[in-house]
Amino acid sequence: MTTQTPTTQTHEAMSTADDPRPAISADVDAADGVFHRLPGVSPLAEARRMGVTAFQVARGGVEFAAGIRPGAPLAPRAAREVRDVFERLGPTYVKLGQLIASSPGVFTPLLSREFESLLDRVAPAPAAAVEQVLTDELGAPPSEVFAEFDLTPIASASIAQVHTATLHSGERVVVKVQRPGIAPRLAADVQILTHLARLAEISEYGRMLSARDVVDDFAAGLNAEIDFRNEASAMEDFVAGLAETSLADRVRVPRVHREFTTAAVLTMEYVEAVRIDDVKAVRNAGHDGTELVRTLLLSFLESAFHGGVFHGDLHAGNVLVDAQGRLVLLDFGIVGRFDPRTRRIMRRLVGDLFLRNDYESAGRALFTLGAVKKPGGTRDGAKDMRRFIAPTAGKGLGSMSYTDLGKQLADLARAYDLRLPRELVLVGKQLLYVEKYMKLLAPNWRALTDRELFTFMSAMLTEDDPRR
Repeated sequence: MTTQTPTTQTHEAMSTADDPRPAISADVDAADGVFHRLPGVSPLAEARRMGVTAFQVARGGVEFAAGIRPGAPLAPRAAREVRDVFERLGPTYVKLGQLIASSPGVFTPLLSREFESLLDRVAPAPAAAVEQVLTDELGAPPSEVFAEFDLTPIASASIAQVHTATLHSGERVVVKVQRPGIAPRLAADVQILTHLARLAEISEYGRMLSARDVVDDFAAGLNAEIDFRNEASAMEDFVAGLAETSLADRVRVPRVHREFTTAAVLTMEYVEAVRIDDVKAVRNAGHDGTELVRTLLLSFLESAFHGGVFHGDLHAGNVLVDAQGRLVLLDFGIVGRFDPRTRRIMRRLVGDLFLRNDYESAGRALFTLGAVKKPGGTRDGAKDMRRFIAPTAGKGLGSMSYTDLGKQLADLARAYDLRLPRELVLVGKQLLYVEKYMKLLAPNWRALTDRELFTFMSAMLTEDDPRR
């Protein structure tokens, strides 16, 4: 059995306000000084970083060309070379690679498999630099703060790496340590991405994707991510949201040790568990695959539509299974936060689409969320939405083509100038992750006709009915 490594992670975050426009933003409290912003970038630093980026891309092209062998397949080598370029370019590109690794339904399986190493096996920072970060943050060397501290990380990702340690009380913990000097590198990459987004919006596709908004949201997430106290708060808020539900005993989040947690250090309890995508280990332990994915989906819906705080990065390294068959969720750097108004709209939208088949009402909900910039006729819009949703009804998720559904959504977006609010995009990303685990562990499970899920959804949708 492998160990929980709250390191099989990388971290990002976001928050809430009862704003007329629903939003996910940084989970911070500026009044308490928790919010750390990315530093400014000088033109010289930006030019230097752009030069490094161009050099690494060119280097990758040369290495790919030099490695071509007659008769050898090109696709695996190309995927490996792209992965190497992403890893050399650092945190921003590693994050993009993590999305590719966790989304085989969108990207090719070959590319997704190649990028899996970026989930938790990025080259670690030097031990001396990590020790200095710990000393600066905790006020003493790790050898004094902890009874034992292993400077060799058990996992290493784009923003941080995770080490095992033992408290003086004898409790084993994991300690997430931010990479030294990470903020200036992130800031320069964001600046470059901003320029690229402006160029992308020259095209119709770039405008449809709202490329600049995507980069702005990414920057907001990074701003919150570089203060680990945001993540600690998100973990505690998530647990509180599930506390009074039947899922409280089925989902586990490591306990935070606040006394050893700062902006750049996060200390949590150590949990023994296996990754949810380790199908052999999960089955050998006697766990029910359908029960696991059902619990994951229910906990996601419960936390999003009721608790208001949901996990926003459910890639394979962040979802584990312990010996008791409980889900263990790690890495709350990226979280979504729905305010009460948005939760009500989202509940209505899901009910209209999948239970009531009321596509006109669903269109009105999307318009209320600010997603539809060119609504057109309600009746015509309802017909188009019905054509998009109908193929999913009652279908085993293992047989669904998410690529085809993505193309249909792109056609809808183009016709109605559909620009999904960032919280909806984040929800969609998590559903892609859940879909991957369904295909691995429960390919014949029909989520939309599952009794427990249907009961949950029915109860959720009737709670806003004024006739109750």
